[in-house]
Amino acid sequence: MQVLHTLPELAALNRPVHLAIGVFDGVHLGHQHVINAARTGSDASVVLTFDPHPMRVLHPDKAPPLLTSTSHKLALIKQLGIDAALVLPFTREFANTPAEEFLKQLAAPAHHLRQICVGVRFHFGHNRAGNSLVMAKHATQLDYIVTEIPAVHTADGEMISSSAVRQHILHGHLDRAAAMLGRPFSLLGTVEPGDHRGRSLGFPTANLNLHNEVLPPDGVYAARVEQHAAVVNVGLRPTFTHPTPHRLIEVHILDFTGDLYGKDIEVALIEKIRGEQKFPSAEALKEQIRTDIGKARLLLG
Repeated sequence: MQVLHTLPELAALNRPVHLAIGVFDGVHLGHQHVINAARTGSDASVVLTFDPHPMRVLHPDKAPPLLTSTSHKLALIKQLGIDAALVLPFTREFANTPAEEFLKQLAAPAHHLRQICVGVRFHFGHNRAGNSLVMAKHATQLDYIVTEIPAVHTADGEMISSSAVRQHILHGHLDRAAAMLGRPFSLLGTVEPGDHRGRSLGFPTANLNLHNEVLPPDGVYAARVEQHAAVVNVGLRPTFTHPTPHRLIEVHILDFTGDLYGKDIEVALIEKIRGEQKFPSAEALKEQIRTDIGKARLLLG
């Protein structure tokens, strides 16, 4: 998948273009319906998204915590078989662009812009004046069609949205979040050096510098890192004399040896094993970790 950063780069695709436009934080099933609508045979399928999240620029005090960083979002979009992703910088100047002007800028470099796909609640342009109706108004002049994807719901009738996914994760409802995402909720982070506390206990951990911002409640989770089972601790490590001042994400990958420092890894959280506890001694903690690993193996098969 090519990654583009300016509208003129669309011209280099040299094929009819089908665009899916949105913020796509989390790339949940609703987003996937919009993106998949742009996948049409030999034409170029392109996802247009924004960095940073528009709310970070327009209303930073109300901006939601991110389910996915831009790099994580692009990795998830790539898995959907898209030809290119266009990541436009979202600035105050860009936000002030009238909706009609943005459509003209969009159509100019795209050879034979054939289709624009958006979700039913998508708005764009100055004062959020643009929507699918505005797109349709200019469709004949600019020679494209508009595909508006209706809201998608889970099997039990709950509307899928990034906000709903965030709330389920924050409340520890990983199964309900997974039903909206179409996959387990995952964390992407860079492995950085820690204080080797896990190694001293006999269970070396990868300490993650997270790229996303939404975390489930503190506790121990069964997880997967690629093909490996893993146990993940989210929290402050209260057993030790000097607990950390901020939440840590420590990943013990089962049956794995290797150097992960400086590498990005994706950790899919499958199920919570227990809440975070303070143990009377390091030995008691080690015994509990052995139990946690056993439970994780059973849960993950």
